[in-house]
Amino acid sequence: MKPIKALLILTAALVFSPGCESILDEKPQSQIVPSFFNSPAGVLGGIAGVYNDIRSQWGTEGFTMEMQAGTDEFLTGASGSGPVFNYNGLNGSNFGSAWGIAFQDINTINGVLQYGQSIDVPEATRKQYLAQAKFLRGFWYFYLVQTFGDVPLHTEFITAPSQAASRQPVAEVYELIIKDLTEAAADLPDKPTTPFLGKAATKPVAQLLLAKAYLTRGWLNNTQSDFEQAATLCDGIIANKSNYDLDLWQDYGDAFVPANDYGKETMFVSDHMLDPKYGYYTVGGAAGGGAAQNLTPWFTNWNYPNNSGVNSYKNASGNLVNNGTSGMIRDSYYGRPYQRLRPNSYKWPSGDNAGKNYFLDQAFANRDIDSRYAKTFYDVYISNTSITVSATADHNERGIGFTTKVGVDTAVWLPDYEVVGAPQFVGTRPFKGIVVPPSLWKSDIFPAVKKHMDPSRGANFNDPSTRPCVLYRFADVYLTGAEAYLKAGNAGKAADLINVIRKRAAFRKTNTTAQNEAAAEAMTITAADVTVDFILDERSREFFGEWQRWLDLVRTRSLVRRVKAWNPEAGQYIQDFHMLRPIPQSQIDRVVEGPAFTQNTGY
Repeated sequence: MKPIKALLILTAALVFSPGCESILDEKPQSQIVPSFFNSPAGVLGGIAGVYNDIRSQWGTEGFTMEMQAGTDEFLTGASGSGPVFNYNGLNGSNFGSAWGIAFQDINTINGVLQYGQSIDVPEATRKQYLAQAKFLRGFWYFYLVQTFGDVPLHTEFITAPSQAASRQPVAEVYELIIKDLTEAAADLPDKPTTPFLGKAATKPVAQLLLAKAYLTRGWLNNTQSDFEQAATLCDGIIANKSNYDLDLWQDYGDAFVPANDYGKETMFVSDHMLDPKYGYYTVGGAAGGGAAQNLTPWFTNWNYPNNSGVNSYKNASGNLVNNGTSGMIRDSYYGRPYQRLRPNSYKWPSGDNAGKNYFLDQAFANRDIDSRYAKTFYDVYISNTSITVSATADHNERGIGFTTKVGVDTAVWLPDYEVVGAPQFVGTRPFKGIVVPPSLWKSDIFPAVKKHMDPSRGANFNDPSTRPCVLYRFADVYLTGAEAYLKAGNAGKAADLINVIRKRAAFRKTNTTAQNEAAAEAMTITAADVTVDFILDERSREFFGEWQRWLDLVRTRSLVRRVKAWNPEAGQYIQDFHMLRPIPQSQIDRVVEGPAFTQNTGY
């Protein structure tokens, strides 16, 4: 347990009641009054409550689907459903999991900022507390303005209920975001400092979010100065990385080793834990997905126990049929199968992308050199249960009898290319598993994302993950800076930043030094290679499954174009107005005084 969990979560109980859920409720539910924020404990309690609420979104099912489904990266898994996947019927009644939480938190932070100026602590401590609050208000407003456009803009603590509300222009919201994050960056410490340990907001985190805000506003208005500001901020973070204890791991895969969750590449996280006293879930309870549970390892996981039968075969329709005892059982290493999202491996039969799929032929096309595919997805499943099969068993086309050896024999192989039949031997051992090439990948069989897996759950493998959700990694500084430089007209500098990430991706611990040098050279690009689409593909390779994709596509004004080009489920329904999400209908219905609260166009 990291210290930020221990201190902030304990004080979160002060503000984590249903208080401040909506400024439009007829009866105020909060017990928080202005005097609450006149003490250090009250200020810390307010900040802790907001950090707690971030946990209630990142890693949870509804919010994760909203951030990743309906993009070029993902299609619907066998257990996924709803208009967020294809935009057909998307409206204010089925979208908006974070709206109420965001405004609850903004009001709490307004109380901290308004009444916490005179708390009895040293000046440096007070400035750090208020800087945390400014960061968190900027954080939530940045999410809101990207997602919904014009939103209510509040900077004062609201204690009286109201049934009137209005939306303020995007430009005004960005003014507050940039002001908050600029001031936060000035006063936050370079490194995590008590009581905000773990990976809470620090100066470089505020600077990165500020760079993203400038970059996004620059895209909206085509403002050269915004792009230049974003690029300069990213340069500054990189130049001072040693002061911030930040850097890239040499091996891309090491960024996702559980022991490195709070390591040098991680910038900002939402913590999670199993401790029952916080009320999120019960150890061994196999909870299904509410509250603040991190279910990230499950969402992109196929149902390997049900589809790994040793005698599976391809039927006349070309589908894989399980007609034998499964060679796998559910465990913590391979995770709990939820099948909500699957990588977009649809192969287009015609059109500009005829014969191609986004997953293998675009995003991860250079798998022989770029290690990120192998370090992001499971392609081999090793037997975790022993079974015996006779040579004459139904559909045992290889005609060999065998018993699988746990931890040794391959149960499932998902090659990234087409193969004919199954290998007879792996080394000197008979091959006993099944082979599922890309032509057989479908809604319940696909390469699972492994970088979020949580093997620490042990026997309680159905429990939610206790790993933190990593919202920002140091790699993002390079790719955000590259995008800013491209838009500012300096493709050469953009290529330099991208090459840092690409050369790192070429590294494999199993290579010799000469092989790694050759791979890095092969991954090097020039200014002529850098386009917006190239950067988006690079962000797929680097951040696949990390809650970034929908916002990446919206920021670059690429959502509709790329979804139509690559996603057959959503492409037929998506329209230009989907660049903004629908305002929750509950918000609209609450406004019964003054002008009506408007819905976004198209919904």
